[in-house]
This record gives sequence, structure tokens and C-alpha cells, in this order.
Amino acid sequence: MIKKMTKEELVAKAMQPGIDAMRLHPFYKGKVGVMPKCCIRDFDDFAIWYTPGVAKPCLDIRDNPEKVFEHTNKGNMIAVVSDGTRVLGLGDIGPEAAMPVMEGKAILFKYLGGVDAVPICLDTKDPDVFIETVKLLQPSYGGFNLEDISQPKCFRILEELRAQCRIPVWHDDQQGTAAVTVAGVFNALKIVGKDLASVSVSMIGAGAANTACLRVLISAGLPPENVVMCDVDGILHKNRTEFEEGDPRLDFCRKTNAENRRGGIPEAMKGTDLCIAYSKPGPDAFKPEWISAMNKDAILFTCANPIPEIWPWVAKEAGARIVATGRSDFPNQVNNSLGFPGIFRGTLDVMATTITDEMCVEAARALAKVAEDKGMHESHLVPTMDEWEVYPREAAAVGRKAIEQGVARLDLSYDELLKMAEEKIKNARESFHALQDKGLIRLPD
Repeated sequence: MIKKMTKEELVAKAMQPGIDAMRLHPFYKGKVGVMPKCCIRDFDDFAIWYTPGVAKPCLDIRDNPEKVFEHTNKGNMIAVVSDGTRVLGLGDIGPEAAMPVMEGKAILFKYLGGVDAVPICLDTKDPDVFIETVKLLQPSYGGFNLEDISQPKCFRILEELRAQCRIPVWHDDQQGTAAVTVAGVFNALKIVGKDLASVSVSMIGAGAANTACLRVLISAGLPPENVVMCDVDGILHKNRTEFEEGDPRLDFCRKTNAENRRGGIPEAMKGTDLCIAYSKPGPDAFKPEWISAMNKDAILFTCANPIPEIWPWVAKEAGARIVATGRSDFPNQVNNSLGFPGIFRGTLDVMATTITDEMCVEAARALAKVAEDKGMHESHLVPTMDEWEVYPREAAAVGRKAIEQGVARLDLSYDELLKMAEEKIKNARESFHALQDKGLIRLPD
């Protein structure tokens, strides 16, 4: 019999990753480096990889610009770009302090998706400078993953870069969060026997994560009038006019909240079937009585980082049937790490020019199906990171959707994309383990 952990033990377990991080980050002095992918048989090979031999592929690219994807790693190299203005739940901590997160993102891209990623933190808070800088970096990369940028400028930055860049631009705090959250919603609704087209939804927080979640949920079939969204100033409704055109909150003021509810978080959550929260870190940001006022078989996504709005065991005691968080040490982790590696893998493999909301919905369906095939239940809504097959399946589904939508340069079958993704991800993982086994990546004491 498995011993049930006390509340004190659960809290101590939740705090342990931070303690370990403070020991191991200085141990490694960074989490990413550069390794060659070509053979180096002897020093004569440098005449091939560098001068004089390298001049030939350079001239071939000059005459045929698309050959850059054939002669270089551009097709598998992305940049993880941030200005450090909204890092995790820590706020505006600056570009240097954001580097550990961007490095962590890079190793997840490689290990989970076989995607080479470079962390880039820009020393500017000016959205125009940010946009121009990213545009100037296009020749070196096959895509951009925007990360931890404060709102509302994150919306404009994504919109303008998607419109102006020749390669895919993705804001993980928006699209990545949405894909994985929607996957969890799909399976949670299956478990409680409710339908997306008729469910009542409260959304707490109207930042990058929740606005994208709502947009993708609407694409998947959720009627916007069934949603009550709440930002820091209260429930969004048609009489709130303080938002500028282009701010998604203004659009949601017009589309959501058919009941014209007013008030704050408790009024938004009352009588709803599903609550999705990306708001203030807890564990006391939500009161148990707010959850008790939700409908029977309530589904609660409390996804603030680094601590959820309320501890999952407290939410369950208050009446929630299913609880998900953003943490890997609790059941039902709804975390971007399940989305961005596979989604970018599929995007790069078909040389897609953008990542659409429909591609995100398809990724969500693939994620949900993997969990369903494995045996989903109230504590297993979505796959875990160690279920590695989720990433190639997600990649193949995303690649096929890109082809169907006409945004891909290559036309490959699902089976071809699946095999391609499996090989690339397997190679990345085995490379890591080979370095560890040889002692070239040291293990901590």
C-alpha cells in the first residue's frame, strides 16, 4: 500500500525543486552548449567544413536562397527570445535573470523534440526595438519561440512578427499554453461527461496564456457566450471600454459573458463547470468557498507558476472533481513542455511558414488521444513528459494540418512525418545519454 503524504510533506515536496536548482545550476554553470553534428575524422576535414571548401555551399545559397535549408542547420535551429519582462510568476526580473529559463527551454526543445534552440535575451523593453531585432535575426533561424514577454505588448509583438517574418513565429506563453490546456480540457470533459459546446466556463486571468486558451477553445468549438473571463479589474463585460483596439480583452468584452455578469473572481466562478486560471501565484489566491460554488463535477485548472492559485488537495476538499496545475510534481501537469517540442518538430519538418490556431487544436487532439490510449483518468488528463511517443505523434498531426491549410513547403504523409520525428527525437535523446554514460556530462554527487 502506498503511504498517503501529509499536507506538510506535500508542501515540502513542492519546494524541493527550487532547493535542488540552487545547487545544480552553479554546478553546471549553464545548461546548454554547442556540439558539432558533422564528422571530424581528422584535421583535413576542416577544409571541408570551413575554408576553402565552405565557399561552394555559400555560393550555392547565394544563387538559390532556399538551399540554406539544405546546406545548414537553419531548418532545425530556432531562437528562444525574451526581454525578461514577465518571467514565470516572477514578473519583470530583467534579461539576465531570464537566461536560466531560456536555457531550460532550449534543453527541453532538444531532448523532447530534437529541435536545436538558442537562448537570446534582449536588453530592451521597447516593442519596436524587439520586433526589429527579431526580424534581423531571420537568416540564422528556422523559427522563433517568443517567451516571457509582458502584456499587452506581447500581443502586438506576436501579431506583427507573424505578419512580417518569413519563418514561423510562436509565443509559447500564448499558443503553447493553449494547446496543452485545451488537450486537458478535452479529456476532463470526457471524464465528467460534459460537452465543450454546452459547458459553462470561467477564466481567471486575461493575460497571454488565458486569452490564447480562449481563442483556441473557441476554434475547437466552445461558444464564447458561455465564458466569463476575469482580469485584475474584474469580469470582462460589454460596458468595459478601457482597452485599445487590438487588445484581445476588448474583443472578449464584446463576445463573452452573455449573462452580463459583474464582479470579481468569486462571481465569475460561481455556477460554472470549468475554471481555467492563469493568474496570481498561490497557494492562497483562491478561496475554497469559490470552488464549492461551482457546479457538480467541477473541473479546475490552477496553472499559476511557480505555485498554483490553490493547492490541489485543498481544491479537492472544496469539491473540485478534477484539478490540474502547471507543476510536474503534481498529477495532471498542464505544462507547455508537452506542446512546444512536438509542435515545432512538426512545423520544421514540413517547413511551414507559420503556426496557426488550427495547428494548435490538432496538437491538443493528439495530446488528448495519447493520454486516452494510455488510459486516462482523473489524475491523468494529459501525457507526462516521460511518455516520449507523444512528441512524434503530435509532430505528425501538426505537420499534416499545416499541409492541409496550405502553409507548408513540403508535402509528406502522416507516416512519413511520424517516422522522421521519431528518428530525430531518438537521436537527440541517445546523444544526451551517450555523453552522460561517457562522463562527458558529469552527474552531480
